[in-house]
Amino acid sequence: MADKRMTAQDVVSRLTSGMTIGIGGWGSRRKPMALVREILRSDLRDLTVVSYGGPDIGLLCAAGKIRKLVFGFVSLDSIALDPHFRAARQAGAIEVVEYDEGMLQWGLYAAGLKLPFLPTRAGLGSDVLTHNPQLRTVADPYGGDEVVAMPPLHLDAALIHMNRADIHGNGQFLGPDPYFDDLYCMAAEQAYMSCEKIVPTAELTAVAHPATLRINRLLVTGVVEAPNGAHFTSCTPDYDRDEDFQREYAGSAAGPDAWQAFRDRYLAGSEADYQAAVARRQEVSA
Repeated sequence: MADKRMTAQDVVSRLTSGMTIGIGGWGSRRKPMALVREILRSDLRDLTVVSYGGPDIGLLCAAGKIRKLVFGFVSLDSIALDPHFRAARQAGAIEVVEYDEGMLQWGLYAAGLKLPFLPTRAGLGSDVLTHNPQLRTVADPYGGDEVVAMPPLHLDAALIHMNRADIHGNGQFLGPDPYFDDLYCMAAEQAYMSCEKIVPTAELTAVAHPATLRINRLLVTGVVEAPNGAHFTSCTPDYDRDEDFQREYAGSAAGPDAWQAFRDRYLAGSEADYQAAVARRQEVSA
């Protein structure tokens, strides 16, 4: 079996401007922030991003990386709405396609199954159909109600973060929820997984139930070992969300100077420098 270990820089070097990129996690939980941060350091632009959004979306909006956003929500969980996303949307700086959360799930699943659409009741009776006139409904061929025909959300690349992984691309979540990271990988031409720690394959099932092995190596192009790689979002049980840092991030939406100061600190130095700073901060908090 192949050794798929890569660096965050390797991953971003394989991405190109104009791509459609799916970002896993949920809100401000288990986001692949080390990979997002590397995108911020790059010259990538005009991206279409598909996400159950959190600070990944706000940061990319603030940096001018996103052309189009396909999303179910953009929340920081403990802060209801990401302020950088709100500013970008209110200014009309990005094109938006907003779906019901279940519709987004079904669109990823349809892409993974190579289907032209999947039927769903999600979105019926809401303004989702009004604001997305390209959506169609279909009649149940067995005599039931009309349902939404959710089209596939094909991805050029997917970025996810897991608690543990092996060098071959098997990925494991140890927290309360797998989110939809597996669907992102299924829907993508190439999928990149960062993780808190790379461990021997046998260790993945020795310490947790096999059902926690959510990501199959056949779906994964590359694996990045990135301790604290979801910071400042949570990655339980390894660590909780860094609420102080998140408030600092939210405050950076106060104006251009505040954003530039935060961005400079957030991207300063190498990835190793950043992770060392995170570790020191966590030691002080403990």
